[in-house]
Amino acid sequence: MPINDLVTGQSQSGAPLVRTEPIQERSAARIDALLDAAAEVVDEIGFDRLTTAMVAERADASIGTVYRYFPDRIVLLQALRDRALQRYRAAVVEAIHEASPEHWWDAMECAIDAFVEMFRSEPGFRIIRFTDAERQSASAGAGFGEDFFAHQFANILAEEFGLPAGDQLNFRLEVAVEIADSLITRAFLIDPRGDEAFIEEARVVIREYLAKRYGDGSTD
Repeated sequence: MPINDLVTGQSQSGAPLVRTEPIQERSAARIDALLDAAAEVVDEIGFDRLTTAMVAERADASIGTVYRYFPDRIVLLQALRDRALQRYRAAVVEAIHEASPEHWWDAMECAIDAFVEMFRSEPGFRIIRFTDAERQSASAGAGFGEDFFAHQFANILAEEFGLPAGDQLNFRLEVAVEIADSLITRAFLIDPRGDEAFIEEARVVIREYLAKRYGDGSTD
């Protein structure tokens, strides 16, 4: 699959993200402002204490404006999560285009680096469990479809770097995503810049796991 399809491939499961579709640029900007405010509040007090009133106050908007787009706090948090995941996918695409990796591991490094940077720079991202969000449609009975990040990235590694496509590669990329999510989330549990020991260990574990199956670029 084309690398750019990572950005357009994200599914949004559950309730509609907004009550009024952001057709006009002004509406889209207003939604972004509300989500920015929500992200700031979440970083300060956690998602479980966030209220729509807090978001309205932080965004200098009326509570009616919040409800115009988000019927409740749950949908607001879903929208914040989905925006962050979409931004992560875009960051991966940008990193791969800039680095022009020659080996599958270099492409994996781009994805890991983008994940770490999202924790450091994207407000609200640390409260998102990436794998939980990716699993949501599957837990609802839809299964892991073609828009599942691990499967999309597996397709990229197959088409761009010659890894053998199929269920085994999909599964192993799922495992790699689970490892990255667990260890990098742990890295940012206390340190807002991330514990480098956990971040580096995530790289080592993922590389060794995949290299046993597909070869390590350092030995090519």
